[in-house]
Amino acid sequence: MRIFISTGEVSGDLQGSLLITALKRQAVAIGLELEILALGGEKMLEAGAILLGNTSSIGSMGILENLPYILPTIRVQRQAIASLKQNPPDLVVLIDYMSPNIGIGTYMKQQLPDVPVVYYIAPQEWAWSLSLRRTNRIVSFTDKLLAIFPQEARYFREKGAKVIWVGHPLVDRMQDAPSREAARAALGIAAEQIAIALLPASRRQELKYLLPVIFQAAQIIQAKLPEVHFWIPLSLEIFRQPIEEAIERYGLRATVLSGQHKEVFAAADLAISKSGTVNLELALFNVPQVVVYRLSSLTAWIARKILKGSITFASPPNLVVMKPIVPEFLQEQATPENIIQAAMELLLNPIRRQQTLLDYEEMRQNLGEIGVCDRAALEILQMRPNNS
Repeated sequence: MRIFISTGEVSGDLQGSLLITALKRQAVAIGLELEILALGGEKMLEAGAILLGNTSSIGSMGILENLPYILPTIRVQRQAIASLKQNPPDLVVLIDYMSPNIGIGTYMKQQLPDVPVVYYIAPQEWAWSLSLRRTNRIVSFTDKLLAIFPQEARYFREKGAKVIWVGHPLVDRMQDAPSREAARAALGIAAEQIAIALLPASRRQELKYLLPVIFQAAQIIQAKLPEVHFWIPLSLEIFRQPIEEAIERYGLRATVLSGQHKEVFAAADLAISKSGTVNLELALFNVPQVVVYRLSSLTAWIARKILKGSITFASPPNLVVMKPIVPEFLQEQATPENIIQAAMELLLNPIRRQQTLLDYEEMRQNLGEIGVCDRAALEILQMRPNNS
């Protein structure tokens, strides 16, 4: 059975790799041989996919921010469509990555309508309230939508999609999470030292819009708490140089690491993070966090005034329970002063910390049971043509 999986950016590559591992495990159990072709990144390659294009660093949030990526995205999309045309797969799985995947899904519906399309982790239309037209397009070409959030399942079901709620894949990833003691020992962090994780960027634009405000806040926190040390796990190795240069510029006591996300999260007392999937991972590690996000002011203006977008919450922990369990500061609110105030309260106020941990527990109830990736894999393999 040949499966084509399409995703992009760092989080899509991670989710794709977890899914591929589960697909292979389930295929062995039923005696099925799999060939997986993909648009993705290094993690999917390591999991056993044949990459048709590396998309882990092609992507951005926002209108103006997207401009530099339009041509690379079109190129990789055309590459994928040419491969699909020449050698049609038995099944297509789309993971997030909205614009390219809507293009690929539409092509499949028009040119290869007999090949089933599964959307796993649909774009967050249910949270953004931006475009019903896009939602309708997703529903029109999707044979089965595997939802990771209960609200996402409800939204797409109401719009006419065939939806199965499988739960969130990060629940599975927590099974081999290190303990706080083991993580601190591995990183050489003393019991009394305050460890703060800084997560400024998984996209290049975030180095411009988020890193300065996060590092300015870190600089002042360091002045207030001399025993603090910052830990920065890299999402992409290409960000090492600009981040290390910024550490020097802001005079931070900070360590940059590759491939030790879990250790940093398990060891941290607090995180100051960009908005994204990483917020959910931090919450599952019980790390209190302050979330920030900024786009260019023109993009924000267009979204508010012309597209009439309304974002109730940006970070996944808040979206899951639809209440502000982690402080998030967006656009004009993303200032060093706001970050510092929220960070110091989470670090020094035990009642505030305890409330965050209780809210995380409520959030966890909405993410489903362990076995998410295997449930998703089984739903996908059931779509194979000779199984219908």
